[in-house]
Amino acid sequence: MSFNKHDISRNACQLFGKQAQQGYDWWWHSFTATDAETGERKAFFLEFFLCNPASGGAEPVFGQLPENKIKGIQPSYLMVKAGTWGKDAQQLHRFFGWQQAEVEYGVPFSVKADDCWLTETETAGNIRITQDEATKHPEWMCGSGEIHWKIQIHKQVSFNVGYGASTPMRRWQLFEMFWHAEGMKTAFDGEIVWNGRRFLVRPDDCYGYADKNWGKNFTSPWVWISSCNLTSELTGKKMNNSVFDIGGGRPKIGFLALPRKLLSAFWYEGREFEFNFSKFWTLCRTRFDCRETDTQILWHVEQRTWLNRVVTDIVCEKSDMLFVNYEAPNGEKLHNRLWNGGTGQGTVSLYRCGRLIDRLHAENVGCEYGEYCKQN
Repeated sequence: MSFNKHDISRNACQLFGKQAQQGYDWWWHSFTATDAETGERKAFFLEFFLCNPASGGAEPVFGQLPENKIKGIQPSYLMVKAGTWGKDAQQLHRFFGWQQAEVEYGVPFSVKADDCWLTETETAGNIRITQDEATKHPEWMCGSGEIHWKIQIHKQVSFNVGYGASTPMRRWQLFEMFWHAEGMKTAFDGEIVWNGRRFLVRPDDCYGYADKNWGKNFTSPWVWISSCNLTSELTGKKMNNSVFDIGGGRPKIGFLALPRKLLSAFWYEGREFEFNFSKFWTLCRTRFDCRETDTQILWHVEQRTWLNRVVTDIVCEKSDMLFVNYEAPNGEKLHNRLWNGGTGQGTVSLYRCGRLIDRLHAENVGCEYGEYCKQN
């Protein structure tokens, strides 16, 4: 079965039943834009994060407030996250209580609160956080700045991971954290204004990505690398119909943890290479190592099936990254060193029956790595 199978039912909001009482659901979008005046290229991200809607009210509830931690009060809100990577890497958060938000749980989905909204095909929003507000409200888990956006979304290649996330299995929610990449290659079109600077988001060179995660907790280790800005090192040809996406770490089914498991898909000019541990008949095997030096984060991933093999090496400068912040639905914040970036680069080598098919140079790589690091 092809992994490039669009299914917007999997992209719908999953916070129903027990998931609505203790669960999260988010839609993530990342891309590169161009300064309208200077031509500078800059990477951005946008996200709509839903947490525990069943316990929501007129105002957002923050799990990181000391008094809520003492009382065991769990978070409940819609969080709109936006920001940028690079030398001024920053994340901004805007929160809404559930009485302020409108969510369409059907297909296609939609999320709206005030002047922030998201659908399958468009998003717009506005966040402004002053330095004084960021300092006074550490429970917001963000920095300061101002961002506005209005963007069209055109999802081109998907990574439909299957196994437990399909519509017939929704009620069981077997895994602790689910993943669906409806647009691992996405063309965005519009504009974004960051701290007064206007950036153009163009379909041909945005190198966009869109996925979603949902569940009741987060994986540790947490691994993600993806890019559709690929060039063959063998021929020098730009690969305009190619993308790769790798994610996972330590998936859990109930109390059972599956150590060091990754899901990945490589769409190579229309040819599919999938490495998915849940498709046991492919004999998928994975080895990966993620580590940090004083200045960089490095990812090394080797995966193989009985026919195919892939070796991926990515590096991202710490100075271009940030610690992306989330709190789990139970109110804990265990990921306090979750490195997140959008300016990685490296190589991907694809093999078929032991023969090298291509060695690809990857740029504009979206990337994450972190393990639980509980704060005192």
